Amino acid sequence: MDNTIYTQQINQIVKEVKKAVIGKDDIIIKVLLAILCKGHILIEDIPGVGKTTLALAFSKALSLEHNRMQFTPDVLPSDVTGFSVFNKTKNTFEFRPGVAFCNLFLADEINRTSSKTQSALLELMEEKSITVDGSTYKLPEPYTVIATQNPIGSAGTHNLPDSQLDRFMIKLSMGYPDFSGEVSILKTKYNANPLDEVRPVADSASLIRMQEYISNVYVDDRIYEYIVALSAATRKDPMLKLGVSPRGTLALMQLSKGIAVAMGRDYVIPDDVSFICSDVFEHRIILNSKAKLADLTAKTVIDGVIKSVPVPGIAAPQR
Repeated sequence: MDNTIYTQQINQIVKEVKKAVIGKDDIIIKVLLAILCKGHILIEDIPGVGKTTLALAFSKALSLEHNRMQFTPDVLPSDVTGFSVFNKTKNTFEFRPGVAFCNLFLADEINRTSSKTQSALLELMEEKSITVDGSTYKLPEPYTVIATQNPIGSAGTHNLPDSQLDRFMIKLSMGYPDFSGEVSILKTKYNANPLDEVRPVADSASLIRMQEYISNVYVDDRIYEYIVALSAATRKDPMLKLGVSPRGTLALMQLSKGIAVAMGRDYVIPDDVSFICSDVFEHRIILNSKAKLADLTAKTVIDGVIKSVPVPGIAAPQR
Protein backbone atom coordinates (compact mmCIF):
# COMPACT_ATOMS: atom_id res chain seq x y z
CA MET A 1 0.00 0.00 0.00
CA ASP A 2 1.30 3.48 -0.91
CA ASN A 3 1.98 5.45 2.26
CA THR A 4 2.76 8.74 0.49
CA ILE A 5 -0.64 10.17 1.38
CA TYR A 6 -0.05 9.51 5.09
CA THR A 7 3.46 10.95 5.04
CA GLN A 8 2.13 14.08 3.35
CA GLN A 9 -0.68 14.42 5.87
CA ILE A 10 1.78 14.10 8.76
CA ASN A 11 3.87 16.89 7.21
CA GLN A 12 0.76 19.09 6.81
CA ILE A 13 -0.20 18.64 10.47
CA VAL A 14 3.33 19.44 11.64
CA LYS A 15 3.37 22.55 9.41
CA GLU A 16 0.15 23.86 10.98
CA VAL A 17 1.24 23.23 14.58
CA LYS A 18 4.56 24.99 13.88
CA LYS A 19 2.61 28.20 13.31
CA ALA A 20 1.84 28.32 17.04
CA VAL A 21 4.82 26.43 18.50
CA ILE A 22 8.10 27.92 17.28
CA GLY A 23 11.49 26.21 17.31
CA LYS A 24 10.31 22.88 18.71
CA ASP A 25 10.04 20.74 15.58
CA ASP A 26 11.30 17.54 17.28
CA ILE A 27 8.74 17.89 20.08
CA ILE A 28 5.91 18.49 17.58
CA ILE A 29 6.68 15.38 15.51
CA LYS A 30 7.07 13.20 18.61
CA VAL A 31 3.74 14.34 20.07
CA LEU A 32 2.02 13.75 16.72
CA LEU A 33 3.53 10.28 16.41
CA ALA A 34 2.31 9.38 19.91
CA ILE A 35 -1.21 10.48 18.95
CA LEU A 36 -1.03 8.46 15.73
CA CYS A 37 0.14 5.43 17.72
CA LYS A 38 -2.85 5.73 20.11
CA GLY A 39 -0.65 6.79 23.02
CA HIS A 40 -0.72 9.43 25.74
CA ILE A 41 1.87 12.17 26.21
CA LEU A 42 3.43 13.60 29.37
CA ILE A 43 5.23 16.93 29.04
CA GLU A 44 7.34 17.97 32.02
CA ASP A 45 8.71 21.48 32.09
CA ILE A 46 8.64 24.81 33.85
CA PRO A 47 5.58 27.06 33.35
CA GLY A 48 5.45 29.36 30.34
CA VAL A 49 7.34 27.42 27.66
CA GLY A 50 4.30 26.60 25.53
CA LYS A 51 3.03 23.22 26.77
CA THR A 52 -0.63 24.25 26.71
CA THR A 53 -0.24 26.07 23.39
CA LEU A 54 1.17 22.87 21.90
CA ALA A 55 -1.86 20.82 22.96
CA LEU A 56 -4.35 23.44 21.75
CA ALA A 57 -2.57 23.71 18.40
CA PHE A 58 -2.92 19.96 17.89
CA SER A 59 -6.60 20.05 18.78
CA LYS A 60 -7.16 22.68 16.05
CA ALA A 61 -4.99 21.06 13.38
CA LEU A 62 -6.64 17.66 13.97
CA SER A 63 -10.21 19.04 14.34
CA LEU A 64 -10.59 17.19 17.63
CA GLU A 65 -13.08 17.90 20.37
CA HIS A 66 -10.91 18.90 23.30
CA ASN A 67 -11.33 19.74 26.96
CA ARG A 68 -8.86 21.24 29.33
CA MET A 69 -8.68 20.89 33.09
CA GLN A 70 -6.36 22.85 35.35
CA PHE A 71 -5.47 20.37 38.08
CA THR A 72 -5.35 21.85 41.57
CA PRO A 73 -5.45 20.22 45.05
CA ASP A 74 -9.23 20.61 45.28
CA VAL A 75 -10.09 18.84 41.99
CA LEU A 76 -12.14 15.70 42.65
CA PRO A 77 -12.07 12.39 40.70
CA SER A 78 -15.73 12.94 39.72
CA ASP A 79 -14.73 16.23 38.04
CA VAL A 80 -12.67 14.15 35.63
CA THR A 81 -14.79 11.03 35.20
CA GLY A 82 -18.32 12.32 35.74
CA PHE A 83 -20.98 11.38 38.30
CA SER A 84 -24.55 10.12 38.69
CA VAL A 85 -27.38 12.41 39.75
CA PHE A 86 -30.93 11.46 40.71
CA ASN A 87 -33.65 12.57 38.32
CA LYS A 88 -36.83 13.02 40.36
CA THR A 89 -39.04 13.13 37.26
CA LYS A 90 -37.82 9.77 35.91
CA ASN A 91 -37.13 8.36 39.38
CA THR A 92 -33.72 7.11 38.25
CA PHE A 93 -30.06 8.05 38.30
CA GLU A 94 -28.54 9.73 35.24
CA PHE A 95 -24.88 9.93 34.33
CA ARG A 96 -23.31 13.35 33.80
CA PRO A 97 -20.03 12.99 31.85
CA GLY A 98 -16.91 14.59 33.28
CA VAL A 99 -14.36 16.73 31.49
CA ALA A 100 -12.43 13.67 30.22
CA PHE A 101 -15.17 12.86 27.68
CA CYS A 102 -13.64 14.28 24.49
CA ASN A 103 -11.08 13.29 21.85
CA LEU A 104 -8.13 15.24 23.25
CA PHE A 105 -7.98 15.79 27.01
CA LEU A 106 -5.44 18.33 28.25
CA ALA A 107 -4.62 17.61 31.88
CA ASP A 108 -2.72 20.75 32.87
CA GLU A 109 -0.24 20.55 35.76
CA ILE A 110 -1.40 17.05 36.60
CA ASN A 111 1.04 16.64 39.49
CA ARG A 112 -0.50 19.47 41.48
CA THR A 113 -3.62 17.47 42.34
CA SER A 114 -4.09 14.67 44.87
CA SER A 115 -3.12 11.04 44.28
CA LYS A 116 -6.79 10.08 44.46
CA THR A 117 -7.64 12.37 41.55
CA GLN A 118 -4.58 11.26 39.59
CA SER A 119 -5.74 7.65 39.96
CA ALA A 120 -9.01 8.57 38.25
CA LEU A 121 -7.01 8.76 35.02
CA LEU A 122 -5.71 5.18 35.19
CA GLU A 123 -8.73 3.43 33.67
CA LEU A 124 -9.45 6.00 30.99
CA MET A 125 -5.80 6.00 29.83
CA GLU A 126 -5.50 2.21 29.65
CA GLU A 127 -9.01 1.02 28.79
CA LYS A 128 -10.31 4.22 27.16
CA SER A 129 -13.43 3.86 29.25
CA ILE A 130 -14.73 5.13 32.58
CA THR A 131 -16.62 3.19 35.25
CA VAL A 132 -18.98 5.12 37.53
CA ASP A 133 -21.34 3.44 40.01
CA GLY A 134 -20.81 0.07 38.39
CA SER A 135 -21.58 1.23 34.83
CA THR A 136 -18.85 1.49 32.17
CA TYR A 137 -18.88 4.26 29.58
CA LYS A 138 -16.68 4.20 26.47
CA LEU A 139 -14.70 7.30 25.57
CA PRO A 140 -14.86 8.71 22.01
CA GLU A 141 -12.40 7.53 19.37
CA PRO A 142 -9.71 8.63 18.78
CA TYR A 143 -8.72 9.41 22.37
CA THR A 144 -5.52 10.97 23.70
CA VAL A 145 -4.43 12.50 26.98
CA ILE A 146 -1.79 15.22 26.88
CA ALA A 147 -0.71 15.90 30.45
CA THR A 148 1.68 18.58 31.62
CA GLN A 149 3.52 18.62 34.90
CA ASN A 150 5.88 20.96 36.68
CA PRO A 151 9.32 19.61 37.61
CA ILE A 152 9.26 17.43 40.73
CA GLY A 153 10.18 19.56 43.74
CA SER A 154 8.28 22.62 42.54
CA ALA A 155 5.89 24.11 45.08
CA GLY A 156 2.70 22.09 45.48
CA THR A 157 3.69 19.10 43.32
CA HIS A 158 3.15 15.39 43.99
CA ASN A 159 4.94 12.45 42.39
CA LEU A 160 2.82 10.56 39.88
CA PRO A 161 2.41 6.85 40.74
CA ASP A 162 4.68 4.53 38.74
CA SER A 163 1.60 2.76 37.37
CA GLN A 164 0.34 6.04 35.91
CA LEU A 165 3.71 7.08 34.50
CA ASP A 166 3.87 3.75 32.71
CA ARG A 167 0.60 4.54 30.93
CA PHE A 168 2.16 7.51 29.16
CA MET A 169 3.60 6.31 25.88
CA ILE A 170 6.15 9.11 25.82
CA LYS A 171 7.54 11.79 28.12
CA LEU A 172 8.99 14.99 26.69
CA SER A 173 10.48 18.28 27.83
CA MET A 174 10.12 21.39 25.68
CA GLY A 175 12.80 23.51 27.31
CA TYR A 176 13.51 27.18 26.68
CA PRO A 177 13.44 28.41 23.07
CA ASP A 178 16.76 29.39 21.52
CA PHE A 179 17.58 33.08 20.96
CA SER A 180 16.18 33.35 17.43
CA GLY A 181 13.15 31.28 18.39
CA GLU A 182 12.28 33.60 21.27
CA VAL A 183 12.63 36.62 18.99
CA SER A 184 10.19 34.95 16.57
CA ILE A 185 7.76 34.34 19.44
CA LEU A 186 7.80 38.04 20.29
CA LYS A 187 7.12 38.99 16.67
CA THR A 188 4.29 36.48 16.14
CA LYS A 189 2.54 37.49 19.36
CA TYR A 190 3.00 41.22 18.80
CA ASN A 191 -0.59 41.87 17.74
CA ALA A 192 -2.18 38.44 17.23
CA ASN A 193 -2.60 34.98 18.74
CA PRO A 194 -0.65 32.41 16.65
CA LEU A 195 -3.28 29.78 17.51
CA ASP A 196 -5.72 31.71 15.31
CA GLU A 197 -3.49 30.91 12.31
CA VAL A 198 -3.68 27.13 12.79
CA ARG A 199 -5.99 25.53 10.21
CA PRO A 200 -7.66 22.10 10.49
CA VAL A 201 -5.94 19.68 8.08
CA ALA A 202 -7.30 16.40 9.47
CA ASP A 203 -10.30 15.06 11.35
CA SER A 204 -11.23 12.10 13.53
CA ALA A 205 -11.93 9.81 10.58
CA SER A 206 -8.63 10.52 8.82
CA LEU A 207 -6.77 10.22 12.12
CA ILE A 208 -8.27 6.77 12.73
CA ARG A 209 -7.26 5.72 9.20
CA MET A 210 -3.68 6.81 9.86
CA GLN A 211 -3.67 4.96 13.18
CA GLU A 212 -4.84 1.76 11.48
CA TYR A 213 -2.26 2.08 8.71
CA ILE A 214 0.61 2.65 11.16
CA SER A 215 -0.44 -0.35 13.25
CA ASN A 216 0.07 -2.57 10.17
CA VAL A 217 3.54 -1.32 9.21
CA TYR A 218 5.99 -4.18 8.63
CA VAL A 219 8.42 -5.09 11.43
CA ASP A 220 11.17 -7.63 10.80
CA ASP A 221 11.78 -10.34 13.42
CA ARG A 222 15.25 -8.90 14.04
CA ILE A 223 13.65 -5.54 14.90
CA TYR A 224 11.30 -7.25 17.36
CA GLU A 225 14.34 -8.90 18.97
CA TYR A 226 16.24 -5.59 19.02
CA ILE A 227 13.37 -3.83 20.83
CA VAL A 228 13.04 -6.63 23.39
CA ALA A 229 16.82 -6.66 23.90
CA LEU A 230 16.76 -2.94 24.73
CA SER A 231 14.02 -3.45 27.32
CA ALA A 232 15.75 -6.51 28.79
CA ALA A 233 19.01 -4.57 29.12
CA THR A 234 17.31 -2.01 31.39
CA ARG A 235 16.12 -4.80 33.69
CA LYS A 236 19.69 -6.06 34.13
CA ASP A 237 21.43 -2.69 34.31
CA PRO A 238 23.41 -2.35 37.58
CA MET A 239 22.36 1.30 37.88
CA LEU A 240 18.62 0.65 37.82
CA LYS A 241 16.25 -0.45 40.54
CA LEU A 242 13.37 -0.82 38.07
CA GLY A 243 13.63 -1.56 34.36
CA VAL A 244 11.21 -1.01 31.50
CA SER A 245 7.89 -2.88 31.60
CA PRO A 246 6.43 -4.89 28.70
CA ARG A 247 4.05 -1.95 28.17
CA GLY A 248 7.12 0.17 27.50
CA THR A 249 8.44 -2.41 25.03
CA LEU A 250 5.13 -2.29 23.15
CA ALA A 251 5.16 1.53 23.14
CA LEU A 252 8.64 1.54 21.58
CA MET A 253 7.49 -0.80 18.83
CA GLN A 254 4.39 1.26 18.06
CA LEU A 255 6.28 4.56 17.90
CA SER A 256 8.96 3.03 15.70
CA LYS A 257 6.23 2.20 13.19
CA GLY A 258 5.01 5.79 13.31
CA ILE A 259 8.50 7.13 12.64
CA ALA A 260 8.84 4.82 9.65
CA VAL A 261 5.67 6.25 8.08
CA ALA A 262 6.72 9.84 8.85
CA MET A 263 9.99 9.11 7.02
CA GLY A 264 8.12 7.73 3.99
CA ARG A 265 8.71 4.03 4.64
CA ASP A 266 6.34 1.12 5.23
CA TYR A 267 8.89 -0.87 7.26
CA VAL A 268 10.87 -0.19 10.45
CA ILE A 269 14.67 0.15 10.63
CA PRO A 270 16.89 0.23 13.75
CA ASP A 271 17.34 4.01 13.51
CA ASP A 272 13.57 4.43 14.06
CA VAL A 273 13.89 2.51 17.32
CA SER A 274 16.99 4.30 18.64
CA PHE A 275 15.59 7.75 17.72
CA ILE A 276 12.63 7.47 20.09
CA CYS A 277 13.96 5.00 22.67
CA SER A 278 15.02 7.51 25.35
CA ASP A 279 11.68 9.35 25.25
CA VAL A 280 9.83 6.05 25.77
CA PHE A 281 12.11 4.57 28.43
CA GLU A 282 13.30 7.40 30.68
CA HIS A 283 10.11 7.88 32.71
CA ARG A 284 9.68 4.11 33.16
CA ILE A 285 12.96 3.40 34.94
CA ILE A 286 14.04 4.07 38.53
CA LEU A 287 17.67 4.79 39.32
CA ASN A 288 19.19 3.01 42.30
CA SER A 289 21.35 4.59 44.99
CA LYS A 290 24.54 3.67 43.14
CA ALA A 291 23.44 5.69 40.11
CA LYS A 292 22.41 8.63 42.26
CA LEU A 293 25.77 8.66 44.05
CA ALA A 294 27.46 8.68 40.66
CA ASP A 295 25.26 11.67 39.71
CA LEU A 296 23.81 9.82 36.71
CA THR A 297 20.56 10.80 35.01
CA ALA A 298 17.92 8.56 33.46
CA LYS A 299 18.94 9.80 30.01
CA THR A 300 22.60 8.94 30.62
CA VAL A 301 21.71 5.40 31.68
CA ILE A 302 19.36 4.84 28.72
CA ASP A 303 21.95 6.21 26.29
CA GLY A 304 24.37 3.65 27.72
CA VAL A 305 21.80 0.88 27.27
CA ILE A 306 21.26 1.83 23.62
CA LYS A 307 25.01 1.72 22.96
CA SER A 308 25.37 -1.65 24.70
CA VAL A 309 22.81 -3.51 22.57
CA PRO A 310 24.04 -4.72 19.13
CA VAL A 311 22.21 -3.10 16.21
CA PRO A 312 20.82 -5.57 13.67
CA GLY A 313 21.54 -5.08 9.99
CA ILE A 314 18.20 -4.57 8.27
CA ALA A 315 17.63 -3.94 4.59
CA ALA A 316 14.38 -3.06 2.82
CA PRO A 317 12.02 -6.08 2.76
CA GLN A 318 11.76 -7.99 -0.49
CA ARG A 319 8.47 -7.38 -2.32
